[in-house]
Amino acid sequence: MLRSALRAHAVGLITCCLNAVPAAGQPLELIVRNGTIVTVDGSTTADIGVRDGVITEIGTGLAGGAGTREIDAGGRLVLPGGIDPHAHLGGNWVDDYTSGSAAALAGGITTISNFVSIPRDVPVTDALGQAARQVEAQGIADVILHPIVGNPDDVTSRLEALAAAGYVSLKVFMVRPAFDRTVPEFLNMLDGAGDAGILTMLHSEDAAIVSTTAARYMLEGRGALRYYADARPPLAEVVASQRAVAFSEATGAPVYLVHVSSARALAVAEAAQARGLPVYVETRPIFLHETRDRLEQPDAGLYVSQPPLRTQADQDALWDGLARGVIHTIGTDHVPYTREQKLDPTQTVQRHRAGSNNLQVMRPMLYSEGVRTGRITLEQFVAVTATNPAKLFGLYPAKGTIAVGTDADLVLWDPDDTRTIRDEDALSNTGFSIYAGREVTGWPVMTIRRGEVVYENGAVTGTPGTGRLAPRTRWQRPALN
Repeated sequence: MLRSALRAHAVGLITCCLNAVPAAGQPLELIVRNGTIVTVDGSTTADIGVRDGVITEIGTGLAGGAGTREIDAGGRLVLPGGIDPHAHLGGNWVDDYTSGSAAALAGGITTISNFVSIPRDVPVTDALGQAARQVEAQGIADVILHPIVGNPDDVTSRLEALAAAGYVSLKVFMVRPAFDRTVPEFLNMLDGAGDAGILTMLHSEDAAIVSTTAARYMLEGRGALRYYADARPPLAEVVASQRAVAFSEATGAPVYLVHVSSARALAVAEAAQARGLPVYVETRPIFLHETRDRLEQPDAGLYVSQPPLRTQADQDALWDGLARGVIHTIGTDHVPYTREQKLDPTQTVQRHRAGSNNLQVMRPMLYSEGVRTGRITLEQFVAVTATNPAKLFGLYPAKGTIAVGTDADLVLWDPDDTRTIRDEDALSNTGFSIYAGREVTGWPVMTIRRGEVVYENGAVTGTPGTGRLAPRTRWQRPALN
């Protein structure tokens, strides 16, 4: 009853109390009319007025003026622009910030991310500066950057400078052997990151278990990809997740477990959350839509990821974790290989190309297989694809919700539009989707980034260089949905 009352109160605030009067002589630049506005607090039908890329009015019967573009959203949901906190672009990948933006915008995602590798002899701030310039030149969607930490000592000395510049997240690969060789240094960095207001993202698989198990499988003649899930067992994820939780408990610093794949690892995180620890969980779409049976097929290479696909029981646990709020975000882990690269026949359980492209269909598939089936609510869909990542990565309240004063990142969504996913519709430079042939109901028909229509009627209308590195604030413990 209390939660329902709070939601009703919040919806009332949207429709009644958040209206703003436009300054004289400054007509609205854009009005989105008659849509069903959806936030984590509920839904309401109203108009949205935009000026200078920001929502300035929400109400009914908003007045336009000369030059005001009006969009009729009747019969559509109006959702906050999606935020994908986990993608890989540039470098050796076939997607850059332009093609990655195109795929994202077509899928209702207005803010994407990238992990920036830091060469050993290059200061982390210099590498991030170079990436920021690429964003400014290539981006259509807005972007956030996460430095990948290889040398913890170098980063520890620059944590305050990173946070002050708006780089309030970083990533550590526990699965790499170098991590175990420098655990004290990484723990010291994690402690300092928490003090500086930086969230540490952890790839939580144990390097020793992963490497020795895969080596044994190769010696036993079980190096083919059909054995991949067993050669990279859930135990490796469990052990690393336990260590990650212990690091958080020892330092008080927040940790964010990327692409959690198994019921056992999820249980480790949930137990930590129950003890009040700042432990946050992301899962990957492929874990919600596929199981390890795919690795038995001739095209197994298309479905190789780190961690691997798991069992149906694991998938069920992940859906349950989403519904109960144990899992806080969905990160695509978009890794843009071509089909030919993914199907390289020389791959083994030791040497393979992990990851899949997923920016374009992540939200439609989650809506179709989550909201429409009743596994999650529409409000939970908004939470895990927009509001929670905005809160965790320093973007909220400018992004992740719809309210007066927020960026006008809006997605007009047709809940009844049914399409079949096709390779020829892919806007990623990979040119294909592992989900081709699936029928999906619920698609974006228009995507608006900071008040500009950047995707409409199947075409990207935004231009490279209009995206920006999104301003971010230091991490503070958020209330998540």
